Amino acid sequence: MGDDVDILEQTTPFRGYFRIDRYVLRHRLHDGGWTQPMSREIFERGHAVGVLLYDPERDEVGLIEQFRAGALAAGWHPWLIEVVAGIIDGGETPEAVAVREAEEEAGVEISELVPICTYLVTPGGSTETMRLYCARVDARQLSGIHGLPEEGEDIRVFAAPAEEAIGWVASGKVANSMTVIALQWLALNRAALRARWTA
Repeated sequence: MGDDVDILEQTTPFRGYFRIDRYVLRHRLHDGGWTQPMSREIFERGHAVGVLLYDPERDEVGLIEQFRAGALAAGWHPWLIEVVAGIIDGGETPEAVAVREAEEEAGVEISELVPICTYLVTPGGSTETMRLYCARVDARQLSGIHGLPEEGEDIRVFAAPAEEAIGWVASGKVANSMTVIALQWLALNRAALRARWTA
């Protein structure tokens, strides 16, 4: 990459709850030439872990509902149905974040984790990555309001039949990438996962 991208300048014009860096750069063209210098602002949010909670015995998923300011600003209904998720803090493993967030946001213990995928959330303007897992849980534990009040969290957790939740992707009731990807993965892997976890 070093021979194909030339970073001419990097500054940090904003640092608050999140950070924005500005790059002035040029990159090699497909025909071998170079672009003119361009300026791009990059949102530095950190890297995240998402966890689809799944009970193979009851064939139910655990999901959460919480307020999202970004959805409000975009003109969408701001209470979104999501998988459990959180930012990786310094020194934490993604698996440790999955366990921590399942406890904080859903009040549930994980008995096993299966990796789903890792992807760039918005590569046109952010460095954020999302690492997704499916976690085996007991759906009977999935109820109530959770989260950390000091972080402004007011999170409702609930269990839903897997088939119904998967249908919410097509209906638009679920409309954020991490949850869409996790539920589509479950649709493809549910039978094998149930066979593995209920054997």
